[in-house]
Amino acid sequence: MEDTLNQTQNTSTLVKESLTKAMTYEDYRALVADHAEKGTSTGPNQTEALTQYTLLSHARMKRLDKTTKIPEEVATKFEQFTGNHTWLVLTESWCGDAAQSMPAMNKLVALAPQVDFKVVLRDENLDLMNAFLTNGGMSIPKLIVFNNDTNEVVGDWGPRPSKATAMVDDFKKNVGPLTPEFKKDLQVWYNKDKNVNIIEDLEAFAQ
Repeated sequence: MEDTLNQTQNTSTLVKESLTKAMTYEDYRALVADHAEKGTSTGPNQTEALTQYTLLSHARMKRLDKTTKIPEEVATKFEQFTGNHTWLVLTESWCGDAAQSMPAMNKLVALAPQVDFKVVLRDENLDLMNAFLTNGGMSIPKLIVFNNDTNEVVGDWGPRPSKATAMVDDFKKNVGPLTPEFKKDLQVWYNKDKNVNIIEDLEAFAQ
């Protein structure tokens, strides 16, 4: 039990330290736009592929920032939520899943008076990322929900909506590593879903 307590305290410390250098969603969008314009990406590795993914991410977020709609019943829950929380997201400009989900996160948090939305880059915060691995991997985006009153992590989410996660897990189990064709199919699913599934998932954080 002592080890668990120490681990919890260490994780909370990592989150608090990361929050001191976190950026707003608006600043993150401006950062991605700047990289898209310059033909670069966030992170230490600069490749043509990451540049193209950054361009795609910028275009998707620009569209979803305008088109994502929050159902009235979900909006009401977030408007009435009284918890003093911060939603902290680990991401990078080239992450396609982040581009699909972060606009919805931003819309939800904007409805909650006492919830902040902050962003940090994964490759600049590896200690924090390593505390929130997914099946042993540094998958992003990773949303961490932090209670500012108790200094505790009260939840996390990512890297994909639950239905997309099930699709990925099923493909890996029955076929193997994700193929370019599957990734295209996944983007088609995202486009058809219109962020409904992620909103369903994140509604739990307004309880």
